[in-house]
Amino acid sequence: MNWDDVSTWTVVVVDDDLEHLEIADQICTLFGATVHRGHNGEDALRLIAEVNPTVVLLDLAMPILDGWETIQRIRADQTTADLPVIALTAHGMPQDARKAIKAGFNGYITKPFAFETFLREIKSSLRKLDQ
Repeated sequence: MNWDDVSTWTVVVVDDDLEHLEIADQICTLFGATVHRGHNGEDALRLIAEVNPTVVLLDLAMPILDGWETIQRIRADQTTADLPVIALTAHGMPQDARKAIKAGFNGYITKPFAFETFLREIKSSLRKLDQ
């Protein structure tokens, strides 16, 4: 897939922190993506079923259903097992990134988001799927 054309993307962004949710939405929208927003893992699962996204950006620490449990459910479902999902977190330690990848995430982005690198980090994670 050509991951460079963000305008073809449908993105599900899920974060209980409204500021981070808004920033991620604005960056993706600015580059032409269609964005659907949620606040917890239950929202993520519902939106994934409804909109069949290109990629999911999923916070790890959320109420109701956190990112760790949500990624397990996504990977356990045959219809979403291969869906690109990138972890969003305020924890920037290398072991946290390894834990996220081991849990089934395709990438890992640390908050706060840097406008200049946010999409580049997403694209880098997505390109690894084609290798």
